[in-house]
Amino acid sequence: MKLALSQANPTNGDEGAAFAHIQNSLDAAARAGAQMLVVPELFLPGYNCPDLHAARAEDLQGALMTRLRRMVAAAGCGLTLGWAERDGDAVFNAATAITPDGRIAAHYRKIQLYGAMERNSFQPGTAPPPVFDLGGRRFGLLICYDIEFPGHAADLARRGAEIVLVPTANPVGFEHVQNVLVPARAFENRLVVAYANYCGTERGLAFGGQSRIVGPDAAALAGAGAQPALLITELPTLSDYPAGLLSTQDRDYCPLPASPGA
Repeated sequence: MKLALSQANPTNGDEGAAFAHIQNSLDAAARAGAQMLVVPELFLPGYNCPDLHAARAEDLQGALMTRLRRMVAAAGCGLTLGWAERDGDAVFNAATAITPDGRIAAHYRKIQLYGAMERNSFQPGTAPPPVFDLGGRRFGLLICYDIEFPGHAADLARRGAEIVLVPTANPVGFEHVQNVLVPARAFENRLVVAYANYCGTERGLAFGGQSRIVGPDAAALAGAGAQPALLITELPTLSDYPAGLLSTQDRDYCPLPASPGA
């Protein structure tokens, strides 16, 4: 099974440009045989566009998601993207996974909001990150800052996830996430982690690029630099790795012994 990841320039709130990028990326991913494409956080309407978050937020059954589902079904490649979701008066930093036939497989509202801008624009999600099936594999869904908290990835792994999809908007100066934390989450939990970041600048905020698809041995299966890129890779299984390298034996947590006199 092939997975595609788009590292994209932000569109600064230009909805037409965003949809054009999604369409072109879906078509390219489908031609390469990918069953799922991942694009960055809040790709619609834009990450560093707080004036647009509430103004353009829609519900899960709205025109935006209906249009995306039709695009996906026509292309024959699934799509996972970040967007601004409205539920009544509440607005959420959300991500939705759509299967190649246009069905919504999973929907998630970001739990770990980052910084004042996100906390002013959105309410935090309260439901656990979802796990869903596609092509005989088990996927989990997180958004950006969530992957920096070990418990979220560990919970997805406990519930059977093999691949974690992470739309993100990580700025310049925080490359330790791509270089250290994403590989650590993958190795800790015997997962593939697909981390889809922006490159370029949006309203003065520079993004760090360096999107990654990392295997359960912590090695990159595919990676981008500082420019737009479409990454496509065959997803491995644990059986693809040397026996013993990813053994779960003796990996249960062992508490420290009590101190003398305790």
